[in-house]
Amino acid sequence: MNPNPDLRPVLTVQPLGWCVRVAPGQSLVEAARAAGVRLRSSCRNGTCRACLCRLVAGEVDYRIAWPGITVEERLGGWVLPCVAVPRGDVAIDATADVVPTPPNLR
Repeated sequence: MNPNPDLRPVLTVQPLGWCVRVAPGQSLVEAARAAGVRLRSSCRNGTCRACLCRLVAGEVDYRIAWPGITVEERLGGWVLPCVAVPRGDVAIDATADVVPTPPNLR
């Protein structure tokens, strides 16, 4: 057994199944980019909605009090990963830009 397991949450980007570790306080978009996965985004402050995607597993908190999604969208499983911070392991169904090589767990 590993005496120092990496307890950082894992972000899984579906449908490709890429997995990356999320550092404390890091948004889902920031974690993906740090691992070489480019999720669609523009403003990175929750207003433009370019990164809007489905949260298919797990839960998130938001860095801002009211990100640019409606209550109905939240209840429908939509998330803004540019301002979403995972509570634990999460999975999103999102379009990722082409990356040279698939990322490894970090």
